[in-house]
Amino acid sequence: MSSEMLPAFVETSNVERKQDLSEDQEESQKPRLGEKSEPVSKRQMKKLIKQKQWEEQRELRKQKRKEKRKRKQLERQCQLESGSDGNDRKRIRRDVAHSSLRLIIDCSFDSLMDIKKLHKQIQRCYAENRRALHPVQFYLTSHGGQLKKNMDENDKGWVNWKDIHIKPEHYSEFIKKEDLIYLTSDSPNVLKELDESKAYVIGGLVDHNHHKGFTYKQASDHGIDHAQLPLGNFVKMNSRKVLAINHVFEIILEYLETRDWQEAFFTVLPQRKGAVPTDKVCESSSQDKKSSRVEGGLDSDSSEEETSRNDLDSPHEEEKQDKENSTESSVNSVP
Repeated sequence: MSSEMLPAFVETSNVERKQDLSEDQEESQKPRLGEKSEPVSKRQMKKLIKQKQWEEQRELRKQKRKEKRKRKQLERQCQLESGSDGNDRKRIRRDVAHSSLRLIIDCSFDSLMDIKKLHKQIQRCYAENRRALHPVQFYLTSHGGQLKKNMDENDKGWVNWKDIHIKPEHYSEFIKKEDLIYLTSDSPNVLKELDESKAYVIGGLVDHNHHKGFTYKQASDHGIDHAQLPLGNFVKMNSRKVLAINHVFEIILEYLETRDWQEAFFTVLPQRKGAVPTDKVCESSSQDKKSSRVEGGLDSDSSEEETSRNDLDSPHEEEKQDKENSTESSVNSVP
């Protein structure tokens, strides 16, 4: 074969290859014999092509996300070093003083809990503690069973949570009994202030009041000190004094910041609880008593006036009757 014939032969072979490829693609797109498939429209073809491109570019997108995260981390570090606030949506926490107080959510009531609601309340506690000015040492104990399963299925990011101790063990296995105080609304003991050397336990029991007094009994049976928040000293509520787990958690965080129980209660408690300060309740009740006394006094005065009037009217009537009797007697004596 001569050198002049080679380019023409290469071109024809390339053309034949392209034709073979196009024919193969057309055959692959056509439905095979024996298969029941509907014909693919142009719109569906476009979607399929886009989906294929999307799958092919998955690794590229993943790499871009990593680069973006690294870039943001560098920007945050630069802002912290320079001391500037920047325009980041996330608030950079300053003047954060970590508290030594340990706050435990006891998740050992696996068979008695409303798992989904408990999970949501734990998420709320974690978020509030992360943004608090005085975050506590947050513990999640007896973590396992249905709760862990629910978190694995609906919130896989929990494994990356920071500033939290998630333990499968019971809290009594790694904390001294003398350091523990179980928070329960059924306890006769009322907290006056928080001791930051202690570990306060919140019962992870979202049971819609089906198991009243259960956590108090648990604490008493195990010989653990127990107490309730001083809610009745500062707040009058329409409902029972049983609070959600996240409300108790947030009240403690607020108290650590303000050192004022009343302010902590009214900052956290939702309006549906109908919370009213006890001093206002006392004032309104005293005003009601005064008004009732005044009304009673007016009634007694008016009754006294009526009786006095009756007393004044009675002698006049007697005099009139005497005069009438005397005239009648005189008339009868006249011949």
